[in-house]
Amino acid sequence: MAELATIARPYADALFKSSVSDHTATSQWLDRMAAVAGDPDLLRFADNPKSTVDQVVGLVEGVMQEPLTAVARQFLRTVLENGRLSALPEMAAQFRAHMNSEGGASDATIYSAFPMEGAALADVTQALEKRFGRKLFVTVELQPELIGGIRVLVGDEVLDTSVKARLEQMKVALAA
Repeated sequence: MAELATIARPYADALFKSSVSDHTATSQWLDRMAAVAGDPDLLRFADNPKSTVDQVVGLVEGVMQEPLTAVARQFLRTVLENGRLSALPEMAAQFRAHMNSEGGASDATIYSAFPMEGAALADVTQALEKRFGRKLFVTVELQPELIGGIRVLVGDEVLDTSVKARLEQMKVALAA
């Protein structure tokens, strides 16, 4: 959604510029905060005119189960005062994109028919980093409809080695 990205961009840019001393720590609390902010019940509570900014900040801090730093608290207050809580997950994504571009890395999503953990995930990640020529921050999502294999999304690049894709290729070849 372009509108959400447009709303989130100035917040992500400002936070990135102001947290130059420790982008990694900022990214960690921002990602956790964004995960909490994605909850529809929290969004409804924050949108309620009877809810105060302090109540919402306290609720977010309680759900995160850790005290917020002064910077994190002020950032959240600014987001809430401007009615932009729903854009917080996009702000976190854009912040990560800034970090990735600065470090020559990318986010990658691996879609797999089966769970991937430990050594198998490390091996796949290493092979993908070699293939794409950069450091990858990998997340895994299950998609049983792939039947087997994996489908990898890195930015706008797709690598599909799934059984489903191969069956589709065979179907097209046989129909031609």
